[in-house]
This record gives sequence, structure tokens and C-alpha cells, in this order.
Amino acid sequence: MPHAVEWPELRALTQDADHVDVKTVEGDVTLREFLAGLISYEPGWMRFLYRVRAGFVRLLGMRQGELPSAAGTRPQDVPFTPGEKLAFFTVTEAEEGRYFVAGTTESHLSAWIAVVAEPGRFHVVTVVKYHRWTGPVYFNVIRPFHHLVVAGMARAGVAAGAGTAHP
Repeated sequence: MPHAVEWPELRALTQDADHVDVKTVEGDVTLREFLAGLISYEPGWMRFLYRVRAGFVRLLGMRQGELPSAAGTRPQDVPFTPGEKLAFFTVTEAEEGRYFVAGTTESHLSAWIAVVAEPGRFHVVTVVKYHRWTGPVYFNVIRPFHHLVVAGMARAGVAAGAGTAHP
């Protein structure tokens, strides 16, 4: 499996990260199609997990806002300009057809999702940096679900871009 530091675009971001993981999927779609499918993935079980998360973060003394829905995001709606929003993520850097990096910051951690496109393959990279003691506590509790969510999002990116339905 590739490591995020293999991609020069991600080297600085991953340098002081507390957590980095990479999920790789194969598919013959454009980066925009992939990102639209990835961010549109909102199955019921994932919305349920987000509601459970709301209770958990309250126990840690944090607040959770409403999760903005990105269902139905079209490829042409995916922003590649730094500072623009894609759901709750803010684009930090991107290059059409090559890679996309967007992040979000909360009181306990900052997280980024990056997608590196190669011919017939997409690498979905998650980068997490903790801010307070609640960062590692929070992330270690949600980590097993994080892997399921990101894997599902990656599969949906390929399926949606290919014109097939996803769960």
C-alpha cells in the first residue's frame, strides 16, 4: 500500500500527523466524478453513526453542529479553488485531474481528506492532527467506524462516477 509521503503534494500535510491512512480503489472515472460520488455517500447507517457521535462528543464537552448534506453533489459542483467548501470540508489545495485536499478543524482535532488520482486508481488519504487530550480519545473510539465510512465513500466514488448506483 502506498504511503502518503510518496506523493509530494501530501508530504507537508502528513509530516506531523497523528494519524494517516490510505484506502485505494480502482475505477475508470474522472477525479471530479469520483469526488462527487465520494462526498454524496450518505447511507442511513452512516447518518445514524453521526447521531451517535453527537452524544459522544457532548460527553467529551464538545458540540457538534448539523452535518451538511452533500447528497446529489454533481461533478461540476466539486470546487478545486482553495477556500471553497465541499460539504463540511474546505479545499486547501487541488489540481484538476491529479489530486484534491480539503480539511476541517474542530476543537479537538483537524482532519483532511485527500484524493490522489492515478490512471484507473484513486488513493483516499485521511490525515488527522490532535489539538487537545480529547483528540486522541475521540479518534481512537471512532477509528473502527472511520475505516468503514471511508472505505464505503471510496467505493461510492467509483460506483457513482461509473453511473452505477451505490448503497
